[in-house]
Amino acid sequence: MSEFWLISAPGDKENLQALERMNTVTAKSNLSYNTKFTIPDFKVGTLDSLVGLSDELAKLDIFAESLIRRMAQSVVEVMEDAKGKVQENLLANGVDLTSFVTHFEWDMAKYPAKQPLVSVVDTLAKQLAQIETDLKSRTAAYNTLKTNLENLEKKSMGNLFTRTLSDIVSKEDFVLDSEYLITLLVIVPKLIAEDKEGGLFTVTLFRKVIDDFKTKAKENKFTVREFYYDEKEIKREREEMTRLLSDKKQQYGPLLRWLKVNFSEAFIAWIHIKALRVFVESVLRYGLPVNFQAVLLQPHKKSCTKRLREVLNSVFRHLDEVAAASILDASVEIPGLQLSTQDYFPYVYFHIDLSLLD
Repeated sequence: MSEFWLISAPGDKENLQALERMNTVTAKSNLSYNTKFTIPDFKVGTLDSLVGLSDELAKLDIFAESLIRRMAQSVVEVMEDAKGKVQENLLANGVDLTSFVTHFEWDMAKYPAKQPLVSVVDTLAKQLAQIETDLKSRTAAYNTLKTNLENLEKKSMGNLFTRTLSDIVSKEDFVLDSEYLITLLVIVPKLIAEDKEGGLFTVTLFRKVIDDFKTKAKENKFTVREFYYDEKEIKREREEMTRLLSDKKQQYGPLLRWLKVNFSEAFIAWIHIKALRVFVESVLRYGLPVNFQAVLLQPHKKSCTKRLREVLNSVFRHLDEVAAASILDASVEIPGLQLSTQDYFPYVYFHIDLSLLD
């Protein structure tokens, strides 16, 4: 499964034993694969500032996940015919996303733990905001190009009644620059195999009888296409098509490379945000001095999640009896808690979903 549960419990002897019990039961029952999730010690500051950071991190978490999902979708759209190779372009630090999460290490160079927490969060927020700004401008330019190209290509598709005829006819099919004569293009239903809707014919006639001819053609269910041979316009369209194809080819490589590099950066930032959320919530929940253990659980299958949740609630029930009871009875309200009871457990819990293309 591409789903992870990031949890934490106090780091005292009793709760470390509880974590061991959890590991034993989940391994024995084949419920999940568990690994320690190492989070550095940060400068805590005041509890008031942590409450504010908790709200800010929650919003940043949502924003970061939304951003990487949009970037993943952009990779799909850019790759078009090579969609089967999308996953190999969605990596973090050169490894697949599951490996990155299960072997997570805090990047001290990029996000120094010695800085105040608020500074670390600010760095992450600015980095993600810049990536989003660049994503919008780069994909907008490429999508405009792609749309213009698709519109031109659509003109040469469809049946004889709707498609452009400039790539079917040639100059030799027309009487041009005549004062008295004009060549019309007429579609006669199902006469030749060129088009299942009908065949295309040229009819050269005197200009003064155009209206009469169109009337008679309509009576016989022939369609006169409003097409006048313009060599300059045809040349312009072909040059435009060539230019758009060339521009798209030139932009494809740089855009895909940018998406790969910045998807990785945004994903890495997102997992750092998850780590920060665990740290902040653990300090708020378990108090000072900072002493907790974070663990990453990967449920083996969807059918295991209910049983896994029951094991966790049983093992950590002592941390918050009210919360544990409320999981069994949704009518129990937890005083001062803004989250719904479905989101709150006796232990700190955050969800990571790597199904970015679903």
